[in-house]
Amino acid sequence: MINKLISNIKKTNAPIVVGLDPMLNYIPEHIQKKAFADLGETLEGAAEAIWQYNKGIVDATYDLIPAVKPQIAMYEQFGIPGLVAYKKTVDYCKSKGLVVIGDIKRGDIGSTSAAYAVGHLGQVQVGSKKYAGFDEDFATVNPYLGSDGVKPFMDVCKEEKKGIFVLVKTSNPSSGEFQDQEINGRPLYELVGEKVAQWGDELMGDGYSYVGAVVGATYPEMGKVLRKIMPKTFILVPGYGAQGGKGADLVHFFNEDGLGAIVNSSRGIIAAYKQEKYKEFGAENYADASRQAVKDMIADISGALESR
Repeated sequence: MINKLISNIKKTNAPIVVGLDPMLNYIPEHIQKKAFADLGETLEGAAEAIWQYNKGIVDATYDLIPAVKPQIAMYEQFGIPGLVAYKKTVDYCKSKGLVVIGDIKRGDIGSTSAAYAVGHLGQVQVGSKKYAGFDEDFATVNPYLGSDGVKPFMDVCKEEKKGIFVLVKTSNPSSGEFQDQEINGRPLYELVGEKVAQWGDELMGDGYSYVGAVVGATYPEMGKVLRKIMPKTFILVPGYGAQGGKGADLVHFFNEDGLGAIVNSSRGIIAAYKQEKYKEFGAENYADASRQAVKDMIADISGALESR
């Protein structure tokens, strides 16, 4: 799957991923109204609105982008109907040839971690048959519990040729409360980065590992250090756009080959029509606004990479 992701990035010339993180207040009124008219102001109605909203954005952008990253919490808040919308979104994106990064941030131990890995990346045994549950291509993993939490995901990745992105240095303001603490004179995120590189050596694709890392765009200097520690690790970079990251800040996340990183933007793309810059599109044409935001993001990052 890491090879497919790289192939998609080369084909689109766009090292970006669209975060499909829908909130009801992002969804234009005409979509909400129709869903509520059909299904009422219910969890099912909300899930239908989310699904139609996502579908519009994917239809408008799939030819420009290599991958999407749905954040499962945005769907879980609507209970089982929300999870059905999540699954429909995953399947639809895959049918369009997109790589799907399930942003699930799971991390537990032993059989629990194995069950998460099977549910999201693998296949569960039911009698004499096997079924893929959510069937994403990658999943995000929290390493706080150590190798016990990560190895079950690696086992499933090996079997299914899929991948994970391990949280190393996250983009949120308080990430330093734990991640920046020094241990034997070195920050914890560096030690986690080294571990990710070690895990990655066990699961190599053609040039990069199935084991990737999450490093926030909001910490470019740390990204520079981590790029050196994890040369064969693909870095998923959240925090672009709405959280303040810009293309010029991100060049150090990439290797000299122009690969090695994929930058995420969520509300900056999916709710682009709400921004001053794209307001002429209007809510009716929200998906066209998302398409333009994707083009602008690609230009920003490609331009920064070319001029570094």
